[in-house]
Amino acid sequence: MQSCIEANINTLPTGGQSMQTIILSALFAGFVAILVTVAIERWGGIVGGVLGTLPTTIVPAAMGMYVEAGQDDLATSMSLIPFWMLLNALFVASWVVYPRMKKETTLGQMIFVSLGFWTVLAVLMTISLSEALNHLSETTVGIAGFVCLVSLGLWMTWIPVAAPKGKNPVTKIVLVMRGLAAATAIGIAVQFSGMGMPIIAGLASVFPAIFLTTMVALWISQGSDVPTGAAGPMMLGGSSVAMYSLIAPWALPEYGIYAGSVICWIISVVLTSLPAYTWLSWRKMKLKSN
Repeated sequence: MQSCIEANINTLPTGGQSMQTIILSALFAGFVAILVTVAIERWGGIVGGVLGTLPTTIVPAAMGMYVEAGQDDLATSMSLIPFWMLLNALFVASWVVYPRMKKETTLGQMIFVSLGFWTVLAVLMTISLSEALNHLSETTVGIAGFVCLVSLGLWMTWIPVAAPKGKNPVTKIVLVMRGLAAATAIGIAVQFSGMGMPIIAGLASVFPAIFLTTMVALWISQGSDVPTGAAGPMMLGGSSVAMYSLIAPWALPEYGIYAGSVICWIISVVLTSLPAYTWLSWRKMKLKSN
């Protein structure tokens, strides 16, 4: 059952509406990214990590993809999001593991290593998933990615590390840069989706723009302890985005882009974000009791 709003959108000519959809999706993503990162730095650690990975930029990305490319390409793009979030979780993990391997790691080295690691894995994963979709259903691929992501998050947070709050505020310029980074990633994703490139669209939509800018900003203003402490909660909290992507191909066509997005968001938070916070709080209490 489609809503009247969605039916009207789908009857519009794509040529005249394409740029408008891209710009609106990108601006909304940038605005949301700024709000979320402020929450991360204000509460830090477990709360900030979970809040910072609530489904945000994927909301306008999914809406834009559905309007521009239709249900089939949306299903393909969204089915791969769990693996892209797994990719980003590994990106965040590199900010924890590499400094332990190499003492006195500089910020420049960390950025180079983490982005290089992400790029190599992204290429390998794109090739593998393209082949997997030739043999497996989109739903199967999506569920497999979700299970891998949750498993990694639980493993990385089994033994929690200190997750202190930041003591120094991040400048407004940095917040604006985060918004621009997220807006650019989402704009490119919607553009690629409209060009019939759903796999690349899904990858672009989850480029670690917020993760990267958050880790860099926290490293500069607070030192390495704050981003390291938030890494585990961010990895596990990212499963909410994966859950959103599994629901979107059904909810958006069924209930329209607005009501469907609300349904996806609520289900994702209830089934993943809240359990993730409960798990992290429990592990923190266990650590203190020992």
